[in-house]
Amino acid sequence: MSLSYEERKKKILEILAKEEKVQVPALAELLNVSGETIRRDLDRLEKEGKLKKVYGGAVKAGSDSWEPPFDLKTSMNAEEKRAIGKLAASLVEDGDSIMLGNGTTPLEIIRFLGSKKNVTLVTHSAPAMLLAMEQFKGRIIFIGGEVNVVQKSANGALAEWMLDQLKVNKAFISAGGVSGVDGITDYDLQEANISRKMMERADDVIVLADHTKMGKTTFAHICALKDVSIIISDRYCPEEWKRTLMEKNIELWIAGQEDTV
Repeated sequence: MSLSYEERKKKILEILAKEEKVQVPALAELLNVSGETIRRDLDRLEKEGKLKKVYGGAVKAGSDSWEPPFDLKTSMNAEEKRAIGKLAASLVEDGDSIMLGNGTTPLEIIRFLGSKKNVTLVTHSAPAMLLAMEQFKGRIIFIGGEVNVVQKSANGALAEWMLDQLKVNKAFISAGGVSGVDGITDYDLQEANISRKMMERADDVIVLADHTKMGKTTFAHICALKDVSIIISDRYCPEEWKRTLMEKNIELWIAGQEDTV
């Protein structure tokens, strides 16, 4: 019995999320349909904005280049970000020094650090600094520099110079996208540079990425997947991405679950 279009669509998108490209002959054999049927499926999926057709198959739709303003991002996937922040905070030990990248997900970590003792927090995010001043009991170091008003963060050469003067136990980095091909990416070149510098100055690197970031590539490259210690996502993280990260020996923690994958 042949699969319906919706069933084929689901399988095609699963493969695309994992491998970031599909080929007509392989799909036709896998789904037991003709190449013409697959080409029609790809036509429909391209019209739906799910992929981009290329010779012999298709690739993922073009990478995202627009980042919502910080204030808008605070209301997006808020429950998942809170869960990720709570789990990430559990990695912070008494006496740790940590760096927090910019973004609404790293911001959530601060809300769960109340019981930690003698922790030093380093950040270039103005909202993180302000929240830490209200709720965090440890030492706060704010990294200054040229201000990105829309994203409420400091960056540029001065910020990178200041980070070079410090060394920490853990860096918590927010990702714009997590891709098997392109690795960890961000929307902004300056933010990507700051994230890379934080990674250089930390013993362990933890990437925070809710399920909407999986299989996605944004404008600016931060690092390869192999350069990451742990990725923390939420309970909606696609199963194919759990398998992909396992195959690449990347430690994945799922917020709301006790076990790592």
